[in-house]
Amino acid sequence: MSATAGQPSLLSQTKALLRQAGLQARKSLGQHFLVDGAYLKHILAAAELSGDDRVIEVGPGLGILTRALAERAGRVLAIEKDENLTSLLKDNLREFSNLTVVNQDIMKADTAALIGELQAGTSRRYKVVANLPYYVASPVLRLFLEAQIKPERLVVMVQKEVARQISAHPGDMSLLSVGVQLYGQPKIIKYVPARAFYPPPEVDSAILRIAVYPSPRVEVEIDSFFVLVRAGFSAARKQIANSLSHGLDLPKEEVLSLLARAGVDPQRRAETLSIEEWGGLWHEYQEAVKRT
Repeated sequence: MSATAGQPSLLSQTKALLRQAGLQARKSLGQHFLVDGAYLKHILAAAELSGDDRVIEVGPGLGILTRALAERAGRVLAIEKDENLTSLLKDNLREFSNLTVVNQDIMKADTAALIGELQAGTSRRYKVVANLPYYVASPVLRLFLEAQIKPERLVVMVQKEVARQISAHPGDMSLLSVGVQLYGQPKIIKYVPARAFYPPPEVDSAILRIAVYPSPRVEVEIDSFFVLVRAGFSAARKQIANSLSHGLDLPKEEVLSLLARAGVDPQRRAETLSIEEWGGLWHEYQEAVKRT
């Protein structure tokens, strides 16, 4: 966290900004501010920004990452839930004509309208770069991955264990990892210790990059696909035949026949299936539904 010559450290800047606004970090909103510049550099490197890029930042907080994004990208849309922080951002970053700060809860916002505003007169492509509040990390990822116009890349700070779940391989998959890997390829860029934040959270974090596919990894109808996947994970660590029978409320014999046609051993567990195997299983399930 050492400062460069003549410049205060990020920790000093953070404390000064909080004092300026008469604010305290609100843990209820997941406000843990990154104060180690080394990890800020890793976020920016993973984002690979140029002057042609459009960026959405969720939860900009005090604006330290926001400033760096505005210096590098063509346009930045920062979405902040806290009204006081929104005022602080607008005041301190008013020099950037390419930055728009909006005071909204991302989970209640009209995301399509925000994306449309960001892209006005430009390419449909954009990136999401954010130090996400822990309590909304998974819903925010789902929001953008399932959006009609998806980002080309997400670079986000999330809890270390969440990052590991998302980037898991068959054998350790979960509903979360299937939900993300259907849409993009995740990679953990760097683990970030709790001491890199002010105030420090109770857990370590990770910088996660998700390269979003032009279309989902397997061709499925999304809602019914996740009905099947949720059923597969409905009974933790049970054999897939038992989980699907329970989760789909189907006789065991029907499930065994379904798995046989999909080429999936009924004694396997849901966490061992690849995205492609889930896709094949979904197609067989749809055929079975049509026959009933």
